[in-house]
Amino acid sequence: MATDECDIRMWLFKYRNLEATLREILNVTSHYPGLQVLKDYYIFNDGTPMELVQLNGTIPVRFKGAIYNIPVCIWLMDTHPNNAPICYVKPTPDMSIKVSMFVDQNGKIYLPYLHDWNPNTSDLLGLIQVMIVTFGEQPPVFAKPQNKEIPYPMNSFGSNSFMPYGNTPYPPTNYPNYPGYPPSSSQSTGSYPPPYPNSYSGYPTPGGFGSANSVSTSGGTGTIKDEHIRVSLLSAIEDKLLRRMKELFQQNQAELDTLRRTQDELKQGKAKLDVILSKLDKEQNDLDKNITLLKDKEEELDKAIERVSNEEPIDVDEAVTTTAPLYKQLLNAFAEEAALEDAIYYMGEALRCGVVDLDVFLRQVRTLSRKQFILRALMQKCRQKAGLSV
Repeated sequence: MATDECDIRMWLFKYRNLEATLREILNVTSHYPGLQVLKDYYIFNDGTPMELVQLNGTIPVRFKGAIYNIPVCIWLMDTHPNNAPICYVKPTPDMSIKVSMFVDQNGKIYLPYLHDWNPNTSDLLGLIQVMIVTFGEQPPVFAKPQNKEIPYPMNSFGSNSFMPYGNTPYPPTNYPNYPGYPPSSSQSTGSYPPPYPNSYSGYPTPGGFGSANSVSTSGGTGTIKDEHIRVSLLSAIEDKLLRRMKELFQQNQAELDTLRRTQDELKQGKAKLDVILSKLDKEQNDLDKNITLLKDKEEELDKAIERVSNEEPIDVDEAVTTTAPLYKQLLNAFAEEAALEDAIYYMGEALRCGVVDLDVFLRQVRTLSRKQFILRALMQKCRQKAGLSV
C-alpha cells in the first residue's frame, strides 16, 4: 500500500503517462478516502501477468436513502489514460455478486463509460461517479444466507441490500479471487477495514425466498412466515417491474430523441428548400420580364427594317448635312485629314514590303505631311471661330 506521493510515483515509474496518472490517483484518493493505492500482478485471460497499480477499497453508494460501501478494485493499465481501466466488484465472504448487465459472475464491471473511454474526456473520478450512480440503481452485491438462529435487527432494503456506510469496521477480511483476477499479496496484510461488518445481517437471501437456511426476525425461531415470503416476493416483483419500466422509458426516450433530431433536420431542410424556391421564383419572374423586353425590341427592329427597305437609297455624301458653311468647311477638312493619315500609313507599309523606294517614300510622305499640317491648322481656326473647344 502506498502511503505518500513518492511511493506512488515510484510504482508508476514504468507507466507511459506518469504525471497524468499520478494526478488522477491523488484526485480520486482525496475525494474517496475508502480507496487505497496498491501494486500487484494482474493475470490476463491468456495467462500473461503484468505488474499494475490498482485502486482497492470501497466507494459510497446511496440506495433507498442510505449510504452503503461497495468494494471495488480498479486496475490501471500502464498506458493509462489512453486505455480504459479494468474494474471489478470484490465482495466479502458473506456477500454474493448480483449478476446484471453491468457486472458478470466474476465481478467484472461493464459500463458504457468504460466502453466509450476517451483519454481526452474520461478520467478515474468520472468513472467512480458513474459507478456510484449505476450501483445506486442496480446494486452489484447481496448477502448470503446465514445459518445462525439468533435474534438480530432486520432491514427491508429489497433483494439487493448491502452494508451501510460508516458502521464500526471489523478486522480485515481477505477477498475471494476470480478467474483472470490475481490474488493480491497486499490483501493478506489487512491494511484497511472491510466495508461489510459481520455483525450486520440485514441482507435477503439470493434467489429463493423460502430457503430452509433463511433466517426470520419473528422471535428468532429460524422460520419464515407466509407474510415474509409475500413481502419479499412483492419487493422482488416491484424491483423487476421498475427496472423493466426504466428500460422501456429509456428506449422510448432514445427513440423520441432520434425523432426530434430527425424533425429538426427536416425543418432545416424545409427552410433551405423554401429559400431555394423563392430564388427560383424571382429568377423566373426576371426571365419572363427579359423575354417580354426582347420580344418588344425584336418587333421594333422588324418595323425599322421594313421602313428602311421601303425608302429610297440614301447618298452617303449627302446623308450628313451641316447647318452653316463654317461647319461644312470643318467637316471637309477633318475628312481630308483622316484620308491623309491613312495614305501615310499605307506608304509606310509599301516601304516595308519593298514596293516603293526610300526616296519616293520620303518625297510622298513630305508632301502628304505638309497637306495634313495645313488641314489641322484650318480645323483649329474653324473650331475657334465656331466657339468649340480646341
